[in-house]
Amino acid sequence: QVQLVESGGGLVQPGGSLRLSCAASGFTLDDYAMGWFRQVPGKEREFVAAISWGGGKIEYGDSVKGRFNISRVNAKSTVYLQMNSMKPEDTGVYYCAAVFLIRPMTVSKNPNEYTYWGQGTQVTVSS
Repeated sequence: QVQLVESGGGLVQPGGSLRLSCAASGFTLDDYAMGWFRQVPGKEREFVAAISWGGGKIEYGDSVKGRFNISRVNAKSTVYLQMNSMKPEDTGVYYCAAVFLIRPMTVSKNPNEYTYWGQGTQVTVSS
């Protein structure tokens, strides 16, 4: 059974940090590019960050560049999102997702291309 399980969400003050984890099971993470998306009620799912299956290609959404860092440890079947200098507008439900991309050094910013999704973890940035 394919599963992606996010953890690490919670309440943080503006300027603070959180690290999200996404644990994969039921498929070989090494073969998949991974992405993080977030969503708030009434809005479309927003691209946050993505990393290629080998880790050599990384992309970030404009609103998080310079503050967030995506990484992966394939041996642990886990992907991470380190979030620093957080702002109230970073509030939302954060999802990790997996997409099979044959070419190396490629990622996707389009949520419709992703095959597997986690259940999401709530992140709230507030004082």
